[in-house]
Amino acid sequence: MLLAALAVIAGFALLVWSADRFVEGAAATAKHAGMPTLLIGMVIVGFGTSAPEMVVSAMAALDGSPGLALGNAYGSNITNTGLILGATALLIPLTVHSKIVRRELPLLLAISCLTGFFLWNGRLARPEASVLLLGFFALIGWTIYSGLRGKGDVLESNVESELEVHSMPLGRAIFWVVGGLALLIISSRILVWGAVTIAESLGVSDLVIGLTIVALGTSLPELAATVVAARKGEHDIAIGNVVGSNMFNLLAVVGIAGVIAPMDNVPPEMLTRDWPMVIGLTVALFVFGYGFRGQGRINRFEGGLLLAAYIAYNAYLVMTITRAATA
Repeated sequence: MLLAALAVIAGFALLVWSADRFVEGAAATAKHAGMPTLLIGMVIVGFGTSAPEMVVSAMAALDGSPGLALGNAYGSNITNTGLILGATALLIPLTVHSKIVRRELPLLLAISCLTGFFLWNGRLARPEASVLLLGFFALIGWTIYSGLRGKGDVLESNVESELEVHSMPLGRAIFWVVGGLALLIISSRILVWGAVTIAESLGVSDLVIGLTIVALGTSLPELAATVVAARKGEHDIAIGNVVGSNMFNLLAVVGIAGVIAPMDNVPPEMLTRDWPMVIGLTVALFVFGYGFRGQGRINRFEGGLLLAAYIAYNAYLVMTITRAATA
């Protein structure tokens, strides 16, 4: 148990560090290739902050723990919206200026409903998972199209200032793309082993571990990116990071895991407890952030509501773990 806990801590630390190296290397490589700054921010950095979830879920599926993979995806979305955006807005009220971000909010809600529809029969077959992956590639294409049409969008100037630090020689950039990805895989292996061992020791499902410990750890890149952007006044990046990551999680993370290991027995609590939580937080984010009568915004009260929902949800999960451990 102690060794497993140390593996989780070490895995998280290496995962976050390697993801950061991977993102910086990929962003710098894209700049050397002449990729527009806005697209680097929307595609490369957005993909990079979701890389921990993608790799962890892929490793979990390969290791025969699809519940951990599914819990990681849904738990990360709950953490991103409830904890990260909620806590950030509680400290620094957020305003949505970008038309690109506003267009992504209803799309995130539609994707959340689609994944729930696929899971509703208690299984995720490989064809359904393939549809999610195709949706992910379509999302990338749509993002590139939006970015090319988004010249002059307020998000562009924010991204330009955010990516100034990613300038590095091409050789070093490629090194960190390859090295960062290799370290992501290694750290994910360590993390998955530790998480599964803890779940078995506590007598709880790997789904619950994925929803809590693993989801919180793999969401650390989003936490860092969102808080830093909010402190700089780059509110659209702060919200855009979360919205983009949530879409990537539902399409790519669930899709990759389902293609590798189709899920024939999706836990019923996923449909009665976890998916409704994802939908509820996504609807709240859409209502708060879209701005039906003007600019979208998430004020301190609304941020407090998101954070309170996250705390209540995790308190219930902790009670579930406690009951299982004492049973």
